[in-house]
Amino acid sequence: MSHCFAKIAIAVPRVYPGDVRKNVDEISSLLRTAAANGADAFILPPSPVSGASCGDLFGHALLASATLAGEAALAAEAESLGIKAVIASNDTLDGVKIIREHICETVCGHEFRLSRLRDESKGRLLIYCSSGYGESTGDGVCSGDAFAFEDGRLTAQSERYAHDSRLTYVTSGSGSITDVAEYVPTSPVDPMPFVPADKEESARRCREIFNIQRNALACRMEKIGCKTAVIGISGGLDSTLAVLATCETFDWLGLDRKGIIAVTMPGFGTSDRTRDNAGKLMDKLGVKVREVPIGPSVMLHFKDIGHNPEIRNATYENAQARERTQILMDIANDCGGIVIGTGDLSESALGWCTYNGDHMSMYSINCGIPKTLVREMVAYAASNGFSSCASVLKSILDTPISPELIPGQDGSIGQKTEELVGSYELNDFFLYHFVRHGRKPSEIKSLAEQAFTGKFDAATIEKWLGTFIKRFFNSQFKRSCCPDGPRTGTVCLSPRGAWMMPSDMSCSLWLEDLD
Repeated sequence: MSHCFAKIAIAVPRVYPGDVRKNVDEISSLLRTAAANGADAFILPPSPVSGASCGDLFGHALLASATLAGEAALAAEAESLGIKAVIASNDTLDGVKIIREHICETVCGHEFRLSRLRDESKGRLLIYCSSGYGESTGDGVCSGDAFAFEDGRLTAQSERYAHDSRLTYVTSGSGSITDVAEYVPTSPVDPMPFVPADKEESARRCREIFNIQRNALACRMEKIGCKTAVIGISGGLDSTLAVLATCETFDWLGLDRKGIIAVTMPGFGTSDRTRDNAGKLMDKLGVKVREVPIGPSVMLHFKDIGHNPEIRNATYENAQARERTQILMDIANDCGGIVIGTGDLSESALGWCTYNGDHMSMYSINCGIPKTLVREMVAYAASNGFSSCASVLKSILDTPISPELIPGQDGSIGQKTEELVGSYELNDFFLYHFVRHGRKPSEIKSLAEQAFTGKFDAATIEKWLGTFIKRFFNSQFKRSCCPDGPRTGTVCLSPRGAWMMPSDMSCSLWLEDLD
């Protein structure tokens, strides 16, 4: 290993995409701090002057010229401070290997990178730097990784998911301060591919996802100048996770939880149990509570469109979901807030949502999380940060999953989702192998029979796999215009680069393979 630097500063600036002046000021401040601390070299993530997530705007002359001028000014400042700086496209600096990435974080992605870069650093010093806070609030979140490997040893590592700019210093030959275990892939016949069986690994994954949700929502709210969030609370798993993540975000930003407006909207199928759970949860969290019963307005709507409310069909159910969404949107407009979506990845895969009803929000915070992992995260939260809510969270975990759009007997739950679309354990298994590995239905069926031996028989697996395939293909039109939200794992159904397919795609080949 041969290089001339005693001390290297790895900078992860807070980014303002497209605001070149702000970015230059932020980087300039970091440069001066690094120089004052005796740094010989200064390394930045990719495209720090413009922001790396500008997309097609990179081709616009105005942004290009401003970026070039900003890079030149920073290079001149670094030279005047006696620092060698990597600002544009360098990948080596006097023998130091440099890897700069604009990468959206996913669960386990960090471990994969550490393992890969450890191997790449054999016989040399390697510096890694990725984009940080502010880069993206769309389909991905940047964690702001900065670390150094020297001959296979991790010698420096930054705080991840930081809210502001960070400098990490590397002193060559300083020796290993951290050792990170290599990631061991999950077995292909694990019945719960999204949920690690090891409790410590599961806890790490839940914490990572909460960090992604928190940073994503915080960044979005800061960018639009919003300090109020509006969430529909049903007493079910998804809305529970959404409000927990929103509370974490408000706490992190130093905002009063009374800025979270939690709205309960009891309707024809709302059960006593979920209504009670919703009330207890909101009380324990200390959020602002509003109740808006939807029955009268939906009945008026039925009269307006000529629908007989005794006919409990899709119109009967979807009118309730759309009324709830209208209420949330209008409350958000009234208070200058943002509607937080609660739908999860499994529901998106199955199309288990009302188009322009619960399908729509202003920011979809759970969109990358499958139902089996939603359940795991709520259980994790009960003993990690939200212990005051533990009893009500346990009650929510023990409540059957239901859209509650059809009345039950004497205030009971009248619908059970898994009786209509199949077990979420099966559906998440199908989703993982279909999207993540591109497996044929016949292969997925064979794997499922191995994974669920003694729990689901072959006929049951085949029945619900067929249902999954039909619903997955037929629901693409809903995913094609879904709100944005953070990607959290290797399986993502966002139409903005993660999963693209025609809304009119036929599923006949896949059903034939299953048969």
